[in-house]
Parts: sequence; structure tokens; C-alpha cells
Amino acid sequence: MTDTTSRALALLNLLQTHRHWSGAELARRLSVTERTVRRDVDRLRELGYRVESAPGVAGGYRLEAGSAVPPLLLTDDEAVMMAVGLRVAAAQQLVGGPEVSLTALAKLEQVLPAVLRRRVNALASAVHPAGPGQGTAVSPVVLGELALAARDGERVRLRYTDAAGVRSIRRVEPQVLSPAARKWYLLGWDLDRDDWRTFRVNRIDAVEHTRVLFTPREISDEDVAERILLATSWSPQRIEADVVMELPLEPMEQHFGVWAQGATAEDDGSTRWPIGGGDWREALYGMLYIPAGVEFATDFPEPERSELRESLERVLRALDAAPPAPRREAPPVYS
Repeated sequence: MTDTTSRALALLNLLQTHRHWSGAELARRLSVTERTVRRDVDRLRELGYRVESAPGVAGGYRLEAGSAVPPLLLTDDEAVMMAVGLRVAAAQQLVGGPEVSLTALAKLEQVLPAVLRRRVNALASAVHPAGPGQGTAVSPVVLGELALAARDGERVRLRYTDAAGVRSIRRVEPQVLSPAARKWYLLGWDLDRDDWRTFRVNRIDAVEHTRVLFTPREISDEDVAERILLATSWSPQRIEADVVMELPLEPMEQHFGVWAQGATAEDDGSTRWPIGGGDWREALYGMLYIPAGVEFATDFPEPERSELRESLERVLRALDAAPPAPRREAPPVYS
């Protein structure tokens, strides 16, 4: 393989790993001049790769989709993980059914070296998906577009339908894609609301790329996990109620963190906070986290309100009663 061919393949690999590169950065990565980069880009175009270029300080190169799929360069690790992912996808709720995933998997495994096929088999045997027919169908096109935007730090416009059926256009800086509770979630910075928001991917109808890049905002892994967990529980519940606590909105939000979602100021000194759950016990769990000494009222519905009161009265009687006698030690057992 000539130096020119090797360099063109290295350039192609860089263009595949990021949506946008400046000419200066490509030249630095390849240890060549920007003029050489331009010649290598022309060679890739002759081979059928659509490489767009833009002049100026903010210009550079990006690999665009064409009318046909050109050859892809994959590292060993990328090929293995792609094959494992296709096996898992064949059993998941992706629109189009498992046939497409299995066909793609067959083509990929056909060209994998034997040592990589063994790695795929070993990894796939340890992966246990949630199971077929469970969860909500997700468009692989939407999922793929979101993954590219999150990887490249590109702002997008989402055509989104919320849980109430209201459609809107959301301008988002996508940062994390995560599967949870048999669903896919996108965590991103909502530019119109100036805050983090979590979106159910199956409710995203379309993704529009803006080609406007952003610098990812700092967020800890713990905060990401907590926001995704909150999103999995943020859905219509069998029991729904409001709590109005004698605590201003700002300190309430500081105390509850991401779990303050949905809270609103009732007045200068109190906050209204929605709670809910599958039964009164789950709803009570949220109320137990209201800070000590803060009084509150709730419109907890009947008959669960009476059930909750009866249970709490029994707990109070148990706390007022004399404690039971200590447990007797079991006699020793001789073998």
C-alpha cells in the first residue's frame, strides 16, 4: 500500500469519527500540509465519498451521506461492538423488525476474521436483552441521528410529542443517550428552557441538524443517572396529588435537586409540588423527603387518603406502645 493510499485511508478514518474537521487540524493529525489534505480529499471524492468543504475560519471538511453506502473503515473493537449491538438490536423494539438487524449482522460477520467472530460470540452470550416484544418501538434513524449529534456536539431541532400529546419544536444540545426501563432517553440542554431536559426517544418524530456546534456542559455521571431515573418515573400514575409545602421555591429546588421537577411557586413562601405513585405507599415515599420542620398540605385523593391515615395511625400507636420483649436466643445446636 502506497503512502498516498495509506494517508487517504487515515483521512477517511478521521472523517468517519467526527462530523466536522478544520483543514489545519486534519493536516496536524496526518503530519502533512493543508494543500496535501485538499488533494487527499479530492481522491476520496473520486472514490465516491461525498466530502463537503467550507472556506473561512469556521470552515473545514465533513463527510456527507451519498446515494450509496461506500466502504466503511472499522477498527477491530468497533467491528466487534457493532456485531454485538446488531445481535441485541435483533431482539429489541426497533422499527423494521429483527430481519434488518439480522441481515446486517450476517454481512458483517461474513467478513470478520475468525478471532473477532469468537469475541463476538463470547460477548453476545453474556448480553441478555430485556426480551422481545417489550418496551416501545424506536426509530433506528432517529436514534442514529441523535447519537451522531451527541457525539459531535451539534445542536439539533426535535419534533417532539410530550406525554400529554402536545407537539412542539425543541432546540436541544444533545449530550447523553441512555436505555432505561426498556425505553430510550435523550438527556440534553433545552435552549428555550435554559435547563436540562430528558426526552423519550420514541416520542421524537424527526431530528433536524443545524450544523451549529456547542461545547458540552459539565454534568456528573451521578447527575445523569439520577435524571434518567427521574424520567423513567415521570409518567401518569394511578395516584396523583399535589403537596403545598411552607418552603419557598428556590430552597425547595436546592433540597430536592432534579426531583424538584414540576414544582412551582405557590406564593413567596410556599411551593406546590406534584407527587404520585402506583399506590399510596409510593406517593407517601415522596412526602417523607420534605425537610424536617416544614409543614405541608396535600390533596391526596380518597379512598387512598383514608388508607394512608389508618396506616399512619397504626405506626404512631406502635411507636407509643412498649417495645416487644427481646428475641430469645436460640439454643445451641450440637452436631
